[in-house]
Amino acid sequence: MRIAIGGILHETATFIDRRTSLADFERGLGLFRGDEIIKRFTGANMCPGGFIAAARRHGFDIAPLLWTFAYPSGLIDRTAYATLKAEFLDRLRQAEADGGPVDGVLLDLHGAMVVDGIDDADGDMIASVRAALGPNRPLLVTTDLHGNHTPLRVANADAIIGYDTYPHIDMAERGEEAGNLLVRMLRDGVRPRSALRQFPLFWSVKGQVTAHPPMNEVLSRAHEIERRPGILSVTVATGFPWADVPDVGASVIAVADGNVSQAQAAADELGAWIWQHRERWRAPPLGVREAIAAGEAAGKYPIVLADHADNTGGGAPGDSTEILRTFVELQLQDALLLYLVDADAALAAHTAGAGACIRVSLGGKSSPVQGPPLDVEAEVVAVTDGAFAYDGPMYAGLTGNMGRSAWLRFGGVSVVVVTVREQPFDPAFARTLGIRCDAMKYIAVKSAAHFRSGFERIAGSIYNVDARAILTHNWGSLPYRRRTRAVFPVEIRE
Repeated sequence: MRIAIGGILHETATFIDRRTSLADFERGLGLFRGDEIIKRFTGANMCPGGFIAAARRHGFDIAPLLWTFAYPSGLIDRTAYATLKAEFLDRLRQAEADGGPVDGVLLDLHGAMVVDGIDDADGDMIASVRAALGPNRPLLVTTDLHGNHTPLRVANADAIIGYDTYPHIDMAERGEEAGNLLVRMLRDGVRPRSALRQFPLFWSVKGQVTAHPPMNEVLSRAHEIERRPGILSVTVATGFPWADVPDVGASVIAVADGNVSQAQAAADELGAWIWQHRERWRAPPLGVREAIAAGEAAGKYPIVLADHADNTGGGAPGDSTEILRTFVELQLQDALLLYLVDADAALAAHTAGAGACIRVSLGGKSSPVQGPPLDVEAEVVAVTDGAFAYDGPMYAGLTGNMGRSAWLRFGGVSVVVVTVREQPFDPAFARTLGIRCDAMKYIAVKSAAHFRSGFERIAGSIYNVDARAILTHNWGSLPYRRRTRAVFPVEIRE
């Protein structure tokens, strides 16, 4: 048995005025071809790592094709996507020419990928692979929790298996689950039949954290349905509201063995329950000062502020300044911001060197929406070339690179300025600069929830804040053009 694996992943924030190029895929988590995929992801907490684990468990051979991931940003350039898709399909054809027909494909996607002129790029990719495989060979797809799922995808994939967790600490598990199901199809005659239930819901980030109520109740219900005879998998997708596409919103995908009616009934049951309780998934975020005051009143330190409107993990520029400015105005001590994307400031710090004092204009360079720059005189405490290894559990087994970076300090406020847009999943990179995050009283992270995988264990209290930035959670203020339906809580209020 021989299975092809690969994927093209991108979470596209269409409101970001910055196109995603082929170079962005090469610079992101990387562009890996052939055996480079095996070398990079063996033992790693990513879906390809799970595919590889399934191969070792069940003894099937792998034909690695192409896997690439660009950090979230704006619309993907049409030529860039066409180039990547063509190479993926060419590699599939070559693998079959060299070793005979593959028995199936494990395809890793995000679920919120948008290309210039293609609203449903994930659906296009699935349909293209299906056309290459024909109707009878298995095609199983893994996706992020934040997919905007469509009928096109469900019609062309035998099964779509999405992450259960947010932060995403189960990626390898879901990859292995997909591999296990594919083996059951080939060896045991299991016949997945999938069904989709969409509902017009924008799900607040705070209400998606799967370790806590209310989201843990959603997953508990999904897992209860999965234990029923005949049900193979249930995926809850909370959607990605910053992709302006017709099918934006939450959904449930259920997969049953040979029975599409059973799958549809399961998807409808869970989807109806989620919709009935839609008020529970709405969590209006706090303002910055309001959150700080709440944390100080509780007296639980460090107070962690999730700057989710400038979440680089969702495609934001990462250079908004409202929280940093508030830290300075309140004259806070032991306050830290992770990370401010400002290549100019990082270069100035490196040029001056550790121990120097520099006059620098921080942030606010990408868009007026991100707020004005903050002019400060700062001490350069430490500099780094940006290389580090993740602590995990998210991205466990992988390394990263923030590019030229520095720790700047002025008064009681510290900020890590970086060159590469990436959210802080854990304290590992800060530690390379000599920063002890657990010794801080206030920590702001340009992240919505993934930071919890590494920071929740040291946090005294956590607050999501909607500071001034492009990816605001005030969805009614976003200039949708292609969304075709009313959603809760924008047009539908109750």
